[in-house]
Amino acid sequence: MTPARVFAALFLLLALYCGIDPFNHSPIADSPDFEAHLVEMPPWSEVPAAIDERNLLQRSEIMFLNQIQGPESVAFDPLGRGPYTGVADGRIRFWNGEAWSDFAYTSPNRSEICDPKPSPLSYLKNEHICGRPLGLRFHKKTGDLYIADAYLGLMKVGPEGGLATSLVTEADGVPLKFTNDLDIDDDGNVYFTDSSSKYQRRNFMQLVFSSEDSGRLLKYDPLTKETTVLLRGLQFPNGVSLSKDCSFLVLCEGSPGRLVKYWLKGNKAGSSEVFAILPGYPDNVRTNENGEFWVAVHCRRSLYSHICGLYPKIRMFLLKLPIPTKYQYLIHIGGRLHAVVVKYSSEGKLLKILEDREGKVVRAVSEVEERDGKLWMGSVLMNFVAVYQLE
Repeated sequence: MTPARVFAALFLLLALYCGIDPFNHSPIADSPDFEAHLVEMPPWSEVPAAIDERNLLQRSEIMFLNQIQGPESVAFDPLGRGPYTGVADGRIRFWNGEAWSDFAYTSPNRSEICDPKPSPLSYLKNEHICGRPLGLRFHKKTGDLYIADAYLGLMKVGPEGGLATSLVTEADGVPLKFTNDLDIDDDGNVYFTDSSSKYQRRNFMQLVFSSEDSGRLLKYDPLTKETTVLLRGLQFPNGVSLSKDCSFLVLCEGSPGRLVKYWLKGNKAGSSEVFAILPGYPDNVRTNENGEFWVAVHCRRSLYSHICGLYPKIRMFLLKLPIPTKYQYLIHIGGRLHAVVVKYSSEGKLLKILEDREGKVVRAVSEVEERDGKLWMGSVLMNFVAVYQLE
């Protein structure tokens, strides 16, 4: 047989293997109803090109290594104590200055299946039983801790901790499938996100790959106990943070990689607009004392992910290839985990970028909390909290 025929035969076999995927390696092999959605990507020329040439996040101090798993959100109580953080096994833990202790938990059905495991991702299959606290915020007046649990909805626990109380599990008859983050105004109203009405957090890769648009921004009124849907049709809404004067809030919309401003007061109240185009795909956002916004960026935007967002048919074709989820994900984020945090002014101007582009020290960031001249950075994927001293 000639080399040309051997090559042709191998090519046909490879094409047949890719077309059939006999070992179900494709990320969507077990999702027959999977759909890839169009993403409203900005022109590539509008994507911020600035980088942190000094990789300043590599100067961060790694704290509590192997003492906590997947600390998504970092919060301090009204007395300045903490941090408090929700971890992968469903507990909310408190650092008292000397050691970690259990402060609260969200699920009443905890058992040995929730016991500590080797890595944050080891808990995924049981998260719906053990609970998975994501966004955390303290009410400054009451000291109550409000919790966005990915599976159990919006919850609250008093200053003494313990089992959290359920506040919201559905809105307009649609169950909360992926409660993600929250913020609280001076009147106690809670603004929070439901990332998807289709996918739960344990299926978050399908949400990332599909960019489906069932995400919502909601408001809970503690006086009337009513929940109102403020925005619909969002593609992976995540972090949410009020402006310093509470006239608007900013939310992270993951799939398009942007910040959205939702007006709460004034002539524009009830309307929304693009606040900023991000250099990558955001997780959480937090407001500092100056009214500026720190955004944790999961990964920088690559030309590959940008094109896949604009052309869902191409994305669907690539996702059908027998390439395991892990490798599809690595291609999507540019080859490796890398931490990026950015700061924006109250007008949406980019002020600062801090990075660890090599992923040597801080490989991933889910949230950035500025406190006393330091940035406290949690990550749903890591087993530590990183602390960066601002210059």
